[in-house]
Amino acid sequence: MDGKKLEYKGEEALKEIERLTAKAGRVQLDILKEILTRNSKTDYLSKYMKGSKDVSDFKQRVPVITYKAIQPYIKRITNGEDSSLITGHPITEILCSSGTSGREPKMMPSIAEDLDRRTFLYNLIMPIMNQYVPGLDEGKAMLLYFVKAETSTPCGLPARTVLTSYYKSSHFKCRSPDPFNNCTSPDQTILCNDSNQSMYCQLLSGIVHRHQVLRLGAVFASAFLRALSFLERNWINFCNDIRTGQLDPLITDPECRSSMAPLISVPNPSLADEINEICSLPSWKGILCQLWPKAKYIEAVVTGSMAQYIPALEYYSDGKLPLVCTMYASSECYFGVNLKPLSDPADVSFTLLPNMGYFEFIPLGENGTRLMNVDADEEVRNDKLVDLVQLSLGCYYELVVTTFAGKPILILFQHYFIYFFFSSLKCSFRSVFRVAEDAFGKPRMLIVEQFKKVFELQNQRNVVLSIDTDKTNEEDLHKSVSVAKKLLEPFDALLVEYTSHADTSRLPGHYVMYWEIIYRGSMVDSTAPLDDKVMQECCIAVEEELDYIYRRCRAYDKSVGPLEIRVVEPGSFDALMDYFISQGGSINQYKTPRCIKSNKALKLLDSNVKACFFSPRDPKWIP
Repeated sequence: MDGKKLEYKGEEALKEIERLTAKAGRVQLDILKEILTRNSKTDYLSKYMKGSKDVSDFKQRVPVITYKAIQPYIKRITNGEDSSLITGHPITEILCSSGTSGREPKMMPSIAEDLDRRTFLYNLIMPIMNQYVPGLDEGKAMLLYFVKAETSTPCGLPARTVLTSYYKSSHFKCRSPDPFNNCTSPDQTILCNDSNQSMYCQLLSGIVHRHQVLRLGAVFASAFLRALSFLERNWINFCNDIRTGQLDPLITDPECRSSMAPLISVPNPSLADEINEICSLPSWKGILCQLWPKAKYIEAVVTGSMAQYIPALEYYSDGKLPLVCTMYASSECYFGVNLKPLSDPADVSFTLLPNMGYFEFIPLGENGTRLMNVDADEEVRNDKLVDLVQLSLGCYYELVVTTFAGKPILILFQHYFIYFFFSSLKCSFRSVFRVAEDAFGKPRMLIVEQFKKVFELQNQRNVVLSIDTDKTNEEDLHKSVSVAKKLLEPFDALLVEYTSHADTSRLPGHYVMYWEIIYRGSMVDSTAPLDDKVMQECCIAVEEELDYIYRRCRAYDKSVGPLEIRVVEPGSFDALMDYFISQGGSINQYKTPRCIKSNKALKLLDSNVKACFFSPRDPKWIP
């Protein structure tokens, strides 16, 4: 992508998508040639290519690797060595992954041109939406965006999330005055580092413009629901601000105050009365349609781990607002767009745009079952890789990506493994795709669909708990519990069994752990009193051992609530085993599930709870 033309509007944007997909093979080849030309002199690529820029040499010689293999190169760059270790362009920032299940966030180098590509994709969204929901340029969008705390690497490169990078860039700040970009939130409120002040001002702005709002949303469903919970706690303050024409003095950020002044400088008692009447209703079912009566849909990620929030969104909208997923993207690479955005969340598919990176695929067996048998560090033979235009309709593949800057990482993205290789690197990136017809009605084989069964099984093997951007796998959960249960030993207490559950019945959601504890000398019945402080310390001990993303969500974002331990009666896990066996399980193969999703199984455990404990403080984290 040459970056010369980022903005496509209306029919022009749709024609550009048609052009790219119609000539996908040529576009892909050009992308790879450009990548090899730019990066031929990098240390890593030179090791395999010996100065060659030939496509066939790249495909034969450059191996597929994992993040672990390239991490030393990234560390050297963050410590001050030259970008030419892995890329031919200067690295301008380090993107911190937010969807990883690792102990710390993965660090992914990014070049300036990456922002061009992300902007290109963003600019395609509204022309696509306008085909299905016309007139979106006649009102405003209440889209709630937030930045996260950023740090610097030892050599001074900014380290931040991909969304924070975009919101702080000139691409966002200097975007054209397009009617489709007419949002209720002033940019200064989005860029406020204090998430509470940012949330307050953005919601207040949305309420002030309530009769002009045509679409609602946030990046993730969890963030949008967190905003509704915030609204429930603060709507009286909003009414006071609107009635008096004065912003709450608790908003101290000068940029927020100055940007909000024009919106509420004139008292508006009638609007305050409207909001008071609506928010005072005994039930908030359908509250979104009452507060924003012209809204036509909710835009947010509701696939993968975010699917658990669909019932709540449907409750607050009374099922009247479609849930729209517009694009398929991650910190590592932006992939494509949803050309059928009004489809049911369970049927969402995305068209891969061939100019976003060079895509190759690893063929899978029937129903994508190979995913369950492949070790994360297994080497993938280059001759097994298939090009984008060689895919077969209805078959399953794992995606491999080559980009200009280099973002190799093994992450969890919407419940499934992704492996990457890029620029001079082929880094394992595993995700499962099923090929379908594209939105133009032709089997161009550029569409990827979520494969529910495989993703569900993959989730059981890896991610077991997720509330927001946190992704906790079984191994990390076990390590955390192993540390926490040692606190019971001085009291002659033993943790004999445990399981967990992601409770999203209230906001913010939180992790719930069910512990069965026995005491030495009383192996049948536990009559010894439970020490509240010890159990609370067990809660925080678990949290302190969970990964960086979880701890950030808890301590900084406040998008995850305090972890809870529910102590159950002795014999509860035997009853749980009896229940699963009665449902067709095998007593010879039964293993206690480390995460429970069955409502009946949860009801069984909850009926045996004798005490509940919560973390007494936020876990430690380093921004």
